[in-house]
Amino acid sequence: MKQEQMNIKDYMQAVGRRARAASRDMARASTNAKDRALMAMASAIRRDKAALLAANREDLDAARAAGLDDAMLDRLALSDKSVATMAEGLEQIAALADPIGEMTDLKFRPSGIQVGRMRVPLGVIGIIYEARPNVTVDAAGLCLKAGNAAILRGGSEAIRCNRALAALVHEGLREAGLPDAAVQVVDTTDRAAVGELVTMREFVDVIVPRGGKGLIERISNEARIPVIKHLDGNCHVYVDDAADADKALRIVENAKTQRLGTCNTAESLLVARGVAKSLLPQLGAMLAGKGVELRGCAESLALLRGAGIDAAKLKEATEQDWYEEYLAAILAVKVVAGVDEAIAHINQYSSQHTDAIVTEDYTRALRFLREVDSASVMVNASTRFADGFEYGLGAEIGISTDKIHARGPVGLEGLTSQKWIVLGNGEVRQ
Repeated sequence: MKQEQMNIKDYMQAVGRRARAASRDMARASTNAKDRALMAMASAIRRDKAALLAANREDLDAARAAGLDDAMLDRLALSDKSVATMAEGLEQIAALADPIGEMTDLKFRPSGIQVGRMRVPLGVIGIIYEARPNVTVDAAGLCLKAGNAAILRGGSEAIRCNRALAALVHEGLREAGLPDAAVQVVDTTDRAAVGELVTMREFVDVIVPRGGKGLIERISNEARIPVIKHLDGNCHVYVDDAADADKALRIVENAKTQRLGTCNTAESLLVARGVAKSLLPQLGAMLAGKGVELRGCAESLALLRGAGIDAAKLKEATEQDWYEEYLAAILAVKVVAGVDEAIAHINQYSSQHTDAIVTEDYTRALRFLREVDSASVMVNASTRFADGFEYGLGAEIGISTDKIHARGPVGLEGLTSQKWIVLGNGEVRQ
């Protein structure tokens, strides 16, 4: 076992060295070369769809034999449509403006120098993810367009499909004259590889974990490299007493029921006392009719029971419920005095992912935007919009609830940094 671990260490060190060398080439790669590589990858994926689906079927057979649950199997499975979507995603990334080399905020100083900032790649990005083979393509494309080298460590359950995708990515890189090592898929299922990847400070600049809370907690605890992450998504919708009732019903329905298992799905509903008597029973009946269990405070439960909602759908909320990310047909419900209590509750219990207010009061809307301490804050819109594609980023590598470097959906710009630049004409400091 000790010898095996040493082999993994040597292997990952070699991967890191190749990635660091490739990152220098990628930093100076032209937009044309990067876009050619992306388009070639897309073409290769379409051409080899049958081979990709065959590799995916092998992964699925092995996953079923290993007893993986239906949710994991669903994330692992590819289809004709999802393969086409991977290719289209690469083409969309190619169509995005190249952020690298952009100079902004140039200003002349009294000394005569001109000072500004230039957008540059982060360098080497390590991405660790579970199940979804499409992440291999999304991550490769985004890192490539942003001028980075990428080390991708997918889940062991997708190893065959990820190997097939890696070959097509390398084909696209070679066609554009870019190094194969610009995108490396870790070719081992040994978990020790993850431990090595998150501690190789000399080779890796940033780690991006994508997966369940357990994976992200492990990476956060073990990493010696900055991590772009979010642990969970306890998202809130606050219905203000100045809310439009129709908007509230539409937004709450979409935020909770459009898709249950995503990090931007609403998990808590706050309703202002001024409209709770008239509006909460309508909201509760709509949610219960869609199969949602409501876990409420005493005041909200009294109103909901009076609305004739099936008692099996109503439970008393515990303190833990205010913190919970259910990823299921369950919603925590609380009546609050107004916007002050709503903001205080959200800032105490939220995971700082996405929170929304429904109100027609401009002043309260602005207060909510300013004072709620989350990565995305919304007025009169569903929390389900917290997504890189919906924000116009083209695609996202993940969502960050941290406050340093990247916050919210992380697209191309989130995979870059800025450095100060000075333009002079012979000036010297006096």
